[in-house]
Amino acid sequence: MAAARPSGAGVPGRTALPERTIGAAWRQARSRLAAAGVDSAAAEASWLLEAVTGLAPARQRLHPDTPLSTSQRRRLARALERRCAREPLQMVLGETEFYGLRLSVRPGVLVPRPETELLVEHALADLSEARPTTVIDVGTGGGAVALALAARRPLARIVASDVDPAALALARRNARALGLALTLCRADLLQHPRLCAAARSADLLVANLPYLPESDRGTLPPELAWESGAALFAGREGLSVARRLRAQAWRALRPGAVAWWELDARNAERFAREALAVGWPQAGLAADLVGRRRFVRLVR
Repeated sequence: MAAARPSGAGVPGRTALPERTIGAAWRQARSRLAAAGVDSAAAEASWLLEAVTGLAPARQRLHPDTPLSTSQRRRLARALERRCAREPLQMVLGETEFYGLRLSVRPGVLVPRPETELLVEHALADLSEARPTTVIDVGTGGGAVALALAARRPLARIVASDVDPAALALARRNARALGLALTLCRADLLQHPRLCAAARSADLLVANLPYLPESDRGTLPPELAWESGAALFAGREGLSVARRLRAQAWRALRPGAVAWWELDARNAERFAREALAVGWPQAGLAADLVGRRRFVRLVR
């Protein structure tokens, strides 16, 4: 779903070229970013300069008088305009790092979050390194989780799905760039013959689906307007999509298969209780880095 994006009108200095040296341009960029409401303005100014010059932040600090070419100043001006309009930094840079992998990102597709690396950690703990396995990644987006699992478990067959063709195109591009094999399916959750067939022998299912309640609309950072709302919001409680997948997974997975969900901390415990109530024999919760229980592990 196309996202409504904020206008960049009114951003101070949006048409002016930045200053001529790295140090002066950094100070100017930091000031503009802070005025636009970017919390980590100093760090992001350094990252934008690194993208333009190739100089790491430490070298920028050591050589503040290094001149910027006109081309570099123009590129920095365009990047600043976009970031001051609160386009996510990862989209401005065109890439992000996830679980040690460099991934391309694009507007309209969810940017991989650092906390989702914990979903990968949990999934890896349930996957054998020594034998072939089948893994299904539902709602793969740009392929971050699926590719991280493929990189760490080369014997695994990874089947990844998404309903959004733009997300699948990005996942395909990332897989090719990394030289990793994915089987990609356009599907609404598990509703595809290839996914149903894979599920019958799958050891693991992972899902980072939309999980925010609709009531969160209008209260979230402006950066989220550049991502797909369909990849963020999931009904009144944030569980409508996860519940549909849970029902499909119950029918499709073999007994003993494991399913991991990443959810909002406000609804993960409820989701786990519901799973036990409808017959899943095991349901557990795992915390994120700040102690919020938001990862759910179900055993079929």
